[in-house]
Amino acid sequence: MATINVYTETTPNPSTMKFLVNKLLINGSLDYPDREKAQASEFARELFKFNFVEGVFFASNFVTITKTDGVEWPDIEPLLKDFVKEAVESELAVKPIEHSEEINFEGTEVEVKIQQVLHDYVRPAVEQDGGAIAYRSFDNGVVTVELRGSCSGCPSSTITLKAGIEGLLKRMVPEVEEVVAEAL
Repeated sequence: MATINVYTETTPNPSTMKFLVNKLLINGSLDYPDREKAQASEFARELFKFNFVEGVFFASNFVTITKTDGVEWPDIEPLLKDFVKEAVESELAVKPIEHSEEINFEGTEVEVKIQQVLHDYVRPAVEQDGGAIAYRSFDNGVVTVELRGSCSGCPSSTITLKAGIEGLLKRMVPEVEEVVAEAL
């Protein structure tokens, strides 16, 4: 078995920390914003046993953990790093096998184009910050997306959404007039 290395990166959201590993954890992404939703994932369920864990988000080779207020990263980061390393080494399940996420763009030609731009250009940038973006709908020039992981509740997500994502989509898909985030 290869040695599992875990390193951390801060995210624009001060409540979240990105724990990266040198192994693919999941194709796609999964968001567990609370203890109840985490029951489907053994890995997330175990993380929520720490009373300071408020949210768990998995994508490719990382897990983004949201902490509760009142606890500081220097106090919990080493503990979480050790946990993530052990969980990956013991192959703790991130998701049930039957819930595999396929990349499948659906809808009108414009909707497919929007989804392709989000997937190819926006997703990698958002994942760098420990988050994810999901396409929800396109109606009368308005694209609705869902922000997950560290992007959910991040102070700079509105700027990212309006200045970054909206600008890019307007340039690449002329039918787009506005981008809004779905409230979670």
